[in-house]
Amino acid sequence: MRKLLLALAVTFSVSLAACGDDAPAGESQFSADAVVIDVRTPEEYTEGHLEGAKNIDFLSPDFAAQVDQLPKDAEYVLYCRSGNRSGQAKSIMENLGFTDVTNAGAYDDLK
Repeated sequence: MRKLLLALAVTFSVSLAACGDDAPAGESQFSADAVVIDVRTPEEYTEGHLEGAKNIDFLSPDFAAQVDQLPKDAEYVLYCRSGNRSGQAKSIMENLGFTDVTNAGAYDDLK
């Protein structure tokens, strides 16, 4: 499992670098211990998701309440269909006091 998360971290960092992020390609910005959250709908999640990803639907009316129950000092990596919802989710989480949240972008680019 740790090797899979490390592989995902490398994949995420390459995607982030390709999107104009400041991280050099191939250099991970987060640890293998990061909590990966798929913020797509349960239907989208069921159609395919990254192994080990937790599903918290950004469109759910209680999204903020759900994420507010998570430990604020953990490292989180978010993704969705295009990177839009995960970007909005990142902002919400940061406004709730989370300090280590990364928008990894689109699921199709990560799988």
